[in-house]
Amino acid sequence: MKSRAISQALRNPEKYAPLLAIRNEREYEAAVARLNDLVDEVGDHPKDPRYRFIDTLSVLIEAYDEEHHQIPDASGVELLKFLMEQHGLSQGDLPEVGSQGVVSEILRGKRELNVRQIQALARRFHLPAGAFLPEIERRRDAV
Repeated sequence: MKSRAISQALRNPEKYAPLLAIRNEREYEAAVARLNDLVDEVGDHPKDPRYRFIDTLSVLIEAYDEEHHQIPDASGVELLKFLMEQHGLSQGDLPEVGSQGVVSEILRGKRELNVRQIQALARRFHLPAGAFLPEIERRRDAV
């Protein structure tokens, strides 16, 4: 069965090529849309056979991002505020960060993002986790 699927893919590369490499913004947008659809369908079920494809597609998107989309020098909180505005999100729309109260404290600088929250935000917004780190840590990591 698998060898037959591979043979079909090799005979119809135009159907699968956008899923194997991202070469331009159109393919990038299509890959992000496909990834979002898959995440919605599969959720957090690593035993689902499509879960491996989510991992692979995430790597392709991240590689394209690193090469073509510069992350501005901003704090993790500034980036979070920007993303919330761009996506029309309220403090209550970020359960991966915590309750509305926790999000409020983070946005006001009363609390810092922790590793779990950073990883969850990176997955949600398809960004490298380093984008949410304080500027000093990003510079140190780059050295």
